[in-house]
Amino acid sequence: MEKILDGINRVLHYTLFEINQTPVSPASILMFILVVVVFYMFSRLVRRILRAGVFSRMEMEHSSRFVVVRITHYTIMTLGAVVAFQFVGINLSGLAVIFGLFSVGIGFGLQNVTSNFIAGLILLVERPINIGDRVTIGDTEGNVKEIKIRSTTIQTLNNITYIVPNSEFISSTVINWSLGDPKIRLDIPVGVSYASDPDKVRDVLLRVASNQAQVLKKPAPRVLFKGFGDSALNMELWAWVKEPYEYRLIESEINFQIFRAFREAGIQIPFPQRDVHMIPPRTTSEE
Repeated sequence: MEKILDGINRVLHYTLFEINQTPVSPASILMFILVVVVFYMFSRLVRRILRAGVFSRMEMEHSSRFVVVRITHYTIMTLGAVVAFQFVGINLSGLAVIFGLFSVGIGFGLQNVTSNFIAGLILLVERPINIGDRVTIGDTEGNVKEIKIRSTTIQTLNNITYIVPNSEFISSTVINWSLGDPKIRLDIPVGVSYASDPDKVRDVLLRVASNQAQVLKKPAPRVLFKGFGDSALNMELWAWVKEPYEYRLIESEINFQIFRAFREAGIQIPFPQRDVHMIPPRTTSEE
């Protein structure tokens, strides 16, 4: 039995390699993993206490709670990594080792991972986007479901989940429909025939907008005469709505109402027309 224990002890304390003249053995690696796991479980416990005990007694936005939970988790795990290095036998200079590993990783093609990590920290601190915001990035529009340290999850309008790298939110142009004042203006273009009375068209459009429950009274709807097109008088209805999430449905419903109102008022919506003039060829007479 003693020989078995002695053999296990020699295996556990066998030097695999050295870091900064500090031998690393299987025992130190197991201790490192154990410490990281303990700090991870401690982080889960702290996050559970924050959600169930602290946040329930405080009036705090969901996005702010999310930021506090994320920063708490990263802080605890960073502290756990430092303590784990101490158990391995590496001094506080273990932080330098961590950054050295990062630099080595960057040299081996982890630039994107590092940039996404830093971008995730920027998103959590500056908070240009929050959980529940309606955003458009590139051709993707949807609601922000989760902001992680490497990527952000967006659920599109057709219930498709996109995982977008955080660096895209820093380097690209992002439309946040929910940031600041939530109300937005709908610009609805309409073309009417040249036989139509522009004043009558304006009155019909304003009536349609005022009858729409989602359209705000202040700012009031307005109608612009944009100009003279090839086949139509170009008008545009401006209507403000209080929530950006349903603007597509509201715009669709306004278009339905405009079509019905124009039909009742005898206002025609022309289709593109072209006048073709046929010029007969000239005939030459020989003398």
